[in-house]
Amino acid sequence: MVGLHRFFVDWFNAANANNADFSRFERVMGEGFCMVAPDGQILDRDAVLDHVRASRATSEDDFSISIEDIRVGWQAGDTIVVCYIEAQQRGGKHSRRRSSAVFTTSSSAPNGVEWRHLHETWLQMPEDRTGSRHQ
Repeated sequence: MVGLHRFFVDWFNAANANNADFSRFERVMGEGFCMVAPDGQILDRDAVLDHVRASRATSEDDFSISIEDIRVGWQAGDTIVVCYIEAQQRGGKHSRRRSSAVFTTSSSAPNGVEWRHLHETWLQMPEDRTGSRHQ
């Protein structure tokens, strides 16, 4: 989980984008992957891959992510639900979202797990330090 978010930071930051391995991202997104974005939009695996691919090098070294409050929500067999808070900073705007992710084990995936489902909910929409929301 933390490794994937490191990939996002490298991929989105122009200075590091050439060092980020997109194929690794593709391998951790399991077949049938589905994401519920913070705005409620449902995205399938292809839509997520396309969005991330198109967003390469879109930040000027001002994008960061921290993962906080990691908790195991449920586990059975080769499946686990993990809940965490993702804090982002980009262009002076800060945001936070609570996420829950479903992982399954996979010997062919980086770190031995595939992302199967992700649900994100806004805790703090992108806003600057004064509290002004990003439009």
